[in-house]
Amino acid sequence: MSMRELEGGATEALVSAGDSAHLTSLDSKGLAGDELTRVESGRGELARVWTSLGAFEWVALGYLLLSSVMIFAFAKNLARTNVHPWKLIGAQAIVATFIFLLCGVAARAELTGMQFSTEFWRFWRCWYPHLFFLFCFEELAYLVHLVNPNWQDAKLIAFDHWMFGVHPALWLEQFATPVRNEFIQLAYLTYFVYLVVLGGILYYRKEWHAYWSVMTYSATAYAIGYVIAMLFPIESPWFAMAGMWHGELHGGPFTATINFIEHYGRVRGAAFPSEHVAGSVAALWGAWRFRRWLFWLMLPLFVAMCVSTVWGRYHYVADIFGGIVTGTLGYLIGSRIMTVSEK
Repeated sequence: MSMRELEGGATEALVSAGDSAHLTSLDSKGLAGDELTRVESGRGELARVWTSLGAFEWVALGYLLLSSVMIFAFAKNLARTNVHPWKLIGAQAIVATFIFLLCGVAARAELTGMQFSTEFWRFWRCWYPHLFFLFCFEELAYLVHLVNPNWQDAKLIAFDHWMFGVHPALWLEQFATPVRNEFIQLAYLTYFVYLVVLGGILYYRKEWHAYWSVMTYSATAYAIGYVIAMLFPIESPWFAMAGMWHGELHGGPFTATINFIEHYGRVRGAAFPSEHVAGSVAALWGAWRFRRWLFWLMLPLFVAMCVSTVWGRYHYVADIFGGIVTGTLGYLIGSRIMTVSEK
């Protein structure tokens, strides 16, 4: 065997078949050994980042990809609302890049063995999903008319009236007092603690499989709900029935807190299915599976929260039904994704 053949065999042992011709060309131009090492190091780093992605990331990145494709496909509809599609796609690309970088840095920190660095990046790796959910929800303000230019509230208003014989939010006005309003708004606020409390317990106990299972259930439920909101835009009773109310709902500090959140964070649209309910149901299923005692503590609060979404004029009853179904689908599909990702 000639020396050239031996060199060719060594090169093939270092790189994949797809890269061998490229590296042979570089070598013929005098590529130094340290440059080859950097190439291999770069490939190893990419492989490390890739393998660090978990089930949650695949759901999150899958949603970003799907919504970007939808933005590209229906770009003409966005033009009517003065929203630039490439800005939205660019924002999603930035978020996707952030996810890759964070996972890569966290994976590298695990290898260093330095406790502070490992814990610091593990914390951000575990808790960034909440920021991701917030980004996607607020982005829906620009995407609610991506596919359908018309609000579909009349269908849900008719459904609620057919089911109850009244408009539920209007009917509940007769029971409104400052004290009751305050209690109801407190129940509405409990939505923000279900996933945080359950995730916090699992994080503290370092039960990583359970932790990421719960996050994956939530991500799947939210993603399904976000896509439905793009296809079936509902603006909520707050807007669609604005001229029918007999007065504002007055209360104390909890009511003021909700009013503040709604003023600065409200999205006109994305009411069906209720993401409040969908996210809560996904967390409830997680508690049922991993912390049964917490499930029973959360259940009555969840029921009160569902009532609060109608009482506060944020959702139709149909939105609640949709949220329960979506959250359950998030649990079922998310569980399957977790199983597949671990094989």
